[in-house]
Amino acid sequence: MAEIQGKADSGGKGGKKRAKKMSTKIDMTPMVDLAFLLLTFFMLTTTFAKPNVMQLTMPVKEKNEDEQTKLKESEAFTIIMGENNKVYYYAGMNSAEAPAEIKVTNYGSNGIRQVILDRQRVQPKTVILIKPDDKAVYKNMVDILDEMNITNQKKYALVSIAKSDQELIKKSGL
Repeated sequence: MAEIQGKADSGGKGGKKRAKKMSTKIDMTPMVDLAFLLLTFFMLTTTFAKPNVMQLTMPVKEKNEDEQTKLKESEAFTIIMGENNKVYYYAGMNSAEAPAEIKVTNYGSNGIRQVILDRQRVQPKTVILIKPDDKAVYKNMVDILDEMNITNQKKYALVSIAKSDQELIKKSGL
C-alpha cells in the first residue's frame, strides 16, 4: 500500500508559499510474499519433473577372444523373446550335440518372473542370456529388463539370437 504524507503548513505571516514536501512509503510485503510463492512453486515442479530411468552398466568389449570370460553351462539360463508376447526359456546351453529343453511362458508375476525366481533359488550364480527375436516388440524388451530389476538379477546380458535357438523354437511347436 502506498501512502503519501504531507507536512502541516507553518501558518507564518506573509511570505512565500512553500510547496508541500511529499514523502512516499511503499510497502514491499506483498512483493516478498509473491516471490516466496513463486520460489516454492518452481522448487516443487522441478522435483516432479525428474525422469525415470534404469541404470545399465555396459561391459567393455574385449579385443582378444581369449581374454573373454567363459560361461559355465550350469550357470547359464536363456530367455528368448518371440512374437505374440511369448517368452521361451531353457536352462544350460543349446548345442547340436545336446539340444536344450525349451519351455514357454508369458510376461508378468506368474510367468517369467516366477521362473527367474525359481532359477535363482536352484542356482544363485545364474547368468541370464536375453535373446530378442526379430519379431519381438520393443515393449517386451523393456518388460524383460524390468523383470531383471524386480527379481534383483545381478548378471544378465543382451545377446543376439542364434540360428540354433530359432530352429529349437520351430521344432518345439510351442
